Amino acid sequence: MTSEVLLAEPRGFCAGVDRAIDIVEHALTKFGRPIYVRHEIVHNTYVVDDLKKKGAIFIEELADVPPGATLIFSAHGVSRAIQDEAERRGFRIFDATCPLVSKVHVELAKLHKEGYEFIMIGHKGHPEVEGTMGQLDSGIHLVEDVEDVAKVQPGQTELLAVVTQTTLSVDDAAEIVAAVKARFPQVREPKQQDICYATQNRQDAVKLMSPLVDVVIVVGSPTSSNSNRLRELADRLGTPAYMVDSAADLQEAWFDGAQKVGLTAGASAPDVLVQEVIARLRTLGAVSVRTLDGIQETIKFPLPKGLKLDAAEQP
Repeated sequence: MTSEVLLAEPRGFCAGVDRAIDIVEHALTKFGRPIYVRHEIVHNTYVVDDLKKKGAIFIEELADVPPGATLIFSAHGVSRAIQDEAERRGFRIFDATCPLVSKVHVELAKLHKEGYEFIMIGHKGHPEVEGTMGQLDSGIHLVEDVEDVAKVQPGQTELLAVVTQTTLSVDDAAEIVAAVKARFPQVREPKQQDICYATQNRQDAVKLMSPLVDVVIVVGSPTSSNSNRLRELADRLGTPAYMVDSAADLQEAWFDGAQKVGLTAGASAPDVLVQEVIARLRTLGAVSVRTLDGIQETIKFPLPKGLKLDAAEQP
């Protein structure tokens, strides 16, 4: 059925996800099990289940964490209220918030002191959005689409700035920013695009790959924002696209008449899942796998202080 699999480059884990998982694993090694993690460390079923087996306990309410325990904030970030409550409860805290999300939080705090209000572009209910909006008590307004821009009512428009969720569709975000600028011409855009480099790179790779294949498979969990955006992007480009949590989700009917299959993975999906999908595609007739040219990512973020392992603790 399928003769060739084309792999998008880059795909899979980004530096922020690598760092977040390392933080949990280092904490387990250094302090022993259990380690408590507020929300899924990253939005991937395989990763979360693997860390559960190693001794991580994922919680939503800080009341579920015993006194004196080690607590890790997820890569998506948390509100000021959650941070303050965790400190009051006296936990040993490590923050796995992606540094690119933290950059947005820092910019918010700086501009807030200067009197700015904010329009945040993002998905309601997503933990990153809740964490970012929760940096301020007031003066930040969420818009999810162009229609929301017409309805938003900031308290003043002289000092108004835009921030975005880091895992949005680049094209959708640009369209919404344009609508914000049309309504509020004086609005301040981020000095650097808030959408992270990994999200941008993976979307660019899908734009390159989609015209070359008959169907696109995105490895990622349903809760993963950036994975969902990859599937939507391929679909929008006219290539049938499906998202799978694992190889078990693949359906033979998707590949009827397909000669070339494009394969990518969201920033929170490990390569082991990609390899399992490739193995499954081989059973469906794929005879070759080729990686497309793309950006080689070399960014690495340091771990928080207090998590470096000494020689005796190294795995």
